[in-house]
Amino acid sequence: MFTWISNNIGTIIICAVLIAIVTAIIFSMIKKKKQGKSVVCSCGNCKHCAMSGSCHKQ
Repeated sequence: MFTWISNNIGTIIICAVLIAIVTAIIFSMIKKKKQGKSVVCSCGNCKHCAMSGSCHKQ
């Protein structure tokens, strides 16, 4: 078991970092959604966007 871990330590670390990044993104999206902010749009200039009505309540 220890040999397998030592042979794959790089892959294990990269997977752990990717899981941490995805988890942070998901928690950030949940936090923004609870605050009533748009999860999709972050540009702040949605007047010209065809989908502005779906992500911003007017």
